This record gives sequence, structure tokens and C-alpha cells, in this order.
Amino acid sequence: MNIRKFDNIGETLYTDTLDNGLRVLYVRKPDFRMSYAVIAVKYGGAYRRFLVGDKWHDTPAGVAHFLEHKLFDMPDGSDALTALSENGASPNAFTSCGMTAYHFDCTESFEKNLKTLAGFVTTPYFTPDSVAKEQGIIAQEIGMFDDRPSFVVYNRLIRMLYAKHPIRDQVAGTVSSIAEITDKTLYDCYNAFYRPSNMVLCAAGSIEPERFFFLAHELLNSLPDGEIPQPDFGETGVSAPLETYHEERMELSAPQFLIGCALDFPLSGKALQRRMIVGMLALRTLFGTSGDFYNRLYGEGLLNRDYDYEIDCTAGTATFMLGGESPDPKRVLKELCDALSEVKVKGLSPNAFERAKKASFGARLRGLEDFDNLCIALTESALSDYCSLDSFSLLSEITVGECEEFLIQNIDPDRLALSVLLPNEVTK
Repeated sequence: MNIRKFDNIGETLYTDTLDNGLRVLYVRKPDFRMSYAVIAVKYGGAYRRFLVGDKWHDTPAGVAHFLEHKLFDMPDGSDALTALSENGASPNAFTSCGMTAYHFDCTESFEKNLKTLAGFVTTPYFTPDSVAKEQGIIAQEIGMFDDRPSFVVYNRLIRMLYAKHPIRDQVAGTVSSIAEITDKTLYDCYNAFYRPSNMVLCAAGSIEPERFFFLAHELLNSLPDGEIPQPDFGETGVSAPLETYHEERMELSAPQFLIGCALDFPLSGKALQRRMIVGMLALRTLFGTSGDFYNRLYGEGLLNRDYDYEIDCTAGTATFMLGGESPDPKRVLKELCDALSEVKVKGLSPNAFERAKKASFGARLRGLEDFDNLCIALTESALSDYCSLDSFSLLSEITVGECEEFLIQNIDPDRLALSVLLPNEVTK
């Protein structure tokens, strides 16, 4: 068991790697009743084509998400989701483009719930009948996504920015793609990716670290490891968008928009971590809700509180996005481009930069009390070969010049795309 003390934030991280390669992380929270645990695998919706040995595998869209649903089914006919709930836990799971995670939180019976979590994640059980039944359930879920404006405007932007990368496809797949999934498909993909050295267990709670690592060894150390598949994401380079503007109509009360562009980021490690911190600090300085850009457009009625910005790094891609509601999305895009052009001439406001840095540190510090946020961040960073808790010290090193350089070199107005959803026209 390795111990790292982060005196600047008052946290201690305990880590270990099991004999089979599975990484284990733990943060002790002795003053909290709640405990949280997550097991994650570096396998998500974009992992459609991969190499195992000398054989390439091509799979339908939606397999990773399908696996997430089906792993809760146990061979004895029981359901692990129900078992966790009945034991006082609040369980859930999610699949992104680059990761699948299974997690729970509870205030009692942590060890029993951890055993249940480890048990179902490591016990695949699929039958033709259960797969056929799940296809209908997931088809309904896909329909719900298609009716969600925030999802539609995001999905359209991604398809505008990436010509061939599988990030273009919905994580859940389509009704036609999931119809191709069989029990053999699920077993093949599970056996390929659910390998210990491709997985992470992370938890936060009040039990002693020694006890937690004993449980981790007892529950997961005997799993056999194997070769980790090499994914092929196709074209991952940064290029001009396929379209710079696209609009659709839906049943909604106000126009929604998302502006974005693809970024050139390192794939993993400390370089990726620093680039993300610099990028998000640059965005907060220029586009944050305490800055001139947002407040001026808010005052003019061009933006409201339904507004956000982010850099999403997943499956070999990095994407800048900014959006929300606006009566005139094209005007917002113009104002954004003007703000970027002004950075080239005048740079960023030093006062706004220092304010953004303090706000970023405070937001990250508050996140340490949210066990979900803490453990998912640690898990994602472990799968990308860095530690999220290093972000605090790295943040203090970032200069205003780095942020200016990031904006000038990465967010090029000529590579921005605008995805817009408009309310349905009223027929007279």
C-alpha cells in the first residue's frame, strides 16, 4: 500500500496495484458516515473496433452500454441492482465514450455492498433470451435520448466536428445496431476489455485503509489478467468541421445552442492533465459567469442561467464546447469570436485570471466533499495515467500567459461549429 499526503488540501490517497494489475485507490473520510465505491473499466461506446492478438474485431454501436445493463444479471436469476438496494445502498452505473463505471454509496454495510459490486462486475452471464429482452428496453432508452434537446444539440455538434471517429455514434447505439448484439458479442467484448489491468477500484469511506485493501485483495486479486485490446478510433486528428452551422427544430420553449471545436491534446499522463487545467482555467477567465463576456450578454438578454462551457477529453479526442439558451445563437458565436480576437491583441485581464484561479481552486476543493465527484475523478485520472489530486498544485503553477497561448493556439474561430435547436414553428 502506497501513501501520498496532499498537505495543501488535507487529503491522503492510498493506492495499490494487485498482482493481476488491477489498480486500487482509497481516500479515508473518518468524519463522514457515507461510503462510496466504484469499479470502472477503460471501455466505452467509442471502442467499436479493436485488435486482440493478430485479429481485428468490429462491433456494433452500443455494446459497452449493453454490457453495463446486463452485468447486473446474476447466474442464479437474481439482480445485483436489487440486492444492493435492499442492503441500503444507492447503486448505479454509466457508460461514456471512453469508460464504463459501476458504483454505489451507502451509510452502512459497506463491506457487504462492496462484495456485491465486485461479484457482479466479475461474473458475466448472458443468454439469448435475456439479450433479446434487453434489446427492447434499450430501444426505449434510445428513443428517450432522441427526445432530449440537450442530447440532440450535443450529438449534432459532435457529428459536425468529427468525420469518422466513433465518438460520432451514440453511446447507447441505435435501434438497428443493438439488434445485431448477441450473447456471444457480449462475452467476446467482456473477455477482451474486462481485464484487471484495464480496470480500477476506487473508494472513499471511514473504514481503515488496511481493511479496505484486504477486501480488495480478497475479492479481486484472483482474477486472471490478459492482453489488453488495442482500440482503433480511426481519424483522431484535428481538422475543419464538416459543417460550421446546423439547425433543427424540436418541441422546446427557447432556442438551444452549442458552439465547439476539436482540440489537439495529449492522450494521457501529466501532459494531458496540465493541458486540461490550463484549458479550463482559460475558459473560466474569458467565459466564466463572473466575467465580462457572460455578464454583458446576460444583460442584453442573449444568455441566461442555462449556460455552461467545458473541455471533454475522451477516447483520443478533446472537444471545446460552450452553450445554453439564447434567442440569437449566431450573435453569441460572433461575440465569442470577437472575445477570442481581443485576447490576441490585449491578452486576458490579470484580475479576471486571478479571480478565475481562486474560483477554480475553491470549486475543486468543494468537490472533495462529494464522494461521487472525488472517486470518479480519481478513477478517470488513473485510467489516463495521472492523479486528479495533483490538480491543486498544478493549478497554482499556471500563468496567465499559458492561458492566453491556449486560447490563441487551440480555439480557432475558423474551426468553430454552431449546433442550434429551434422551437417548432407555430402553424396558423
